Amino acid sequence: MKLKKKDHKVFRARVANTLQFIAKRRKTESRLKGTPESIVILARECYGDSIMLTPLIGSLRKEYPDASIYIIAFSQIIFNFFSADPNVTAVYHAKRNMKRYRKEILSKEFDLLFNPKDHPSTHFLIQSVLIRARHKVSHFNPDHEGLFDHLISLEPHTHESVKNLSLMSAIGSKVTPQSCKPYLPPMPVSADIASLLQKLQPGKYIGINISAGHSGGHRTIQQWSELIREFPDEMFIILSAPQDLAKKRELELPHSNVLPSPSTGNIFEVGEIVKQLKLLITPDTALVHIAACSDTPLIALYRNYLADRTQFGPLSTIQEIIVSPTPDIINIESPAVTASLRQMLKILP
Repeated sequence: MKLKKKDHKVFRARVANTLQFIAKRRKTESRLKGTPESIVILARECYGDSIMLTPLIGSLRKEYPDASIYIIAFSQIIFNFFSADPNVTAVYHAKRNMKRYRKEILSKEFDLLFNPKDHPSTHFLIQSVLIRARHKVSHFNPDHEGLFDHLISLEPHTHESVKNLSLMSAIGSKVTPQSCKPYLPPMPVSADIASLLQKLQPGKYIGINISAGHSGGHRTIQQWSELIREFPDEMFIILSAPQDLAKKRELELPHSNVLPSPSTGNIFEVGEIVKQLKLLITPDTALVHIAACSDTPLIALYRNYLADRTQFGPLSTIQEIIVSPTPDIINIESPAVTASLRQMLKILP
């Protein structure tokens, strides 16, 4: 039987309390002693989370160029994402290839372990206990007490990238949030996408992302069509996840000012397209954070959840957030999106 959200919360708290009882209580230390030579980071499960983790990884690599940085992934897409990152020494899947995981992670001791979550997550806490490290760091939560050497306390709704970078000060580094921007690890680019990139004149096209990673994150094809028709002198390109390819084609065909484009095969290809755009319009998805990697101007459509736009808000220099009055962005009135785009076009060079 599937657990309800409330039951999940109770279950996670019980797991955390059990681990606090059976695990050896960590000594509370404010700073890591010495320079870390081996660092283990537990990576959250979504693309946006991973992109917001890259400023920390880049900062660690810059501050400790000789350190080994290991990423523990809990999903295949995140395993693949960090496997392409040259700043990362090695990536391990906590739920697959257990022989390699036991031999190369669980059988060794590391200098530093970082759990980036600020709430009790069953898998993250279990791995935080199983993986041996001289110094373990996470964010403050009563259910984390005793399991880590240092718990970072930050204001509620602190942005995810800042929360991750707070590890630097927790281990005695003076690296600031502005010292390293988010980035996308380099991945293969298909011949079709390479051909498209050659055609894209930088700063000419407006991108529209029609996909979303959560319920309440989609707008209708009709709503997007209305927006495109309001700007006949602008050129658009449609971005979508592979599962929304049919909707992408449905939106491309009727409009002469939409450039048909091939489906992207990986997140890096998406980033290469976004890098060339005049601006991007997208629901609250990983595309918000992909835009930050190239500082592409952004109009982001958010559901009516405060944490979504504070902890995971856009980082592009030029940006506007439009918040739905409900938990569904379909309820953002079309004139509001049109007005936002019109105003954005006025201020862009």
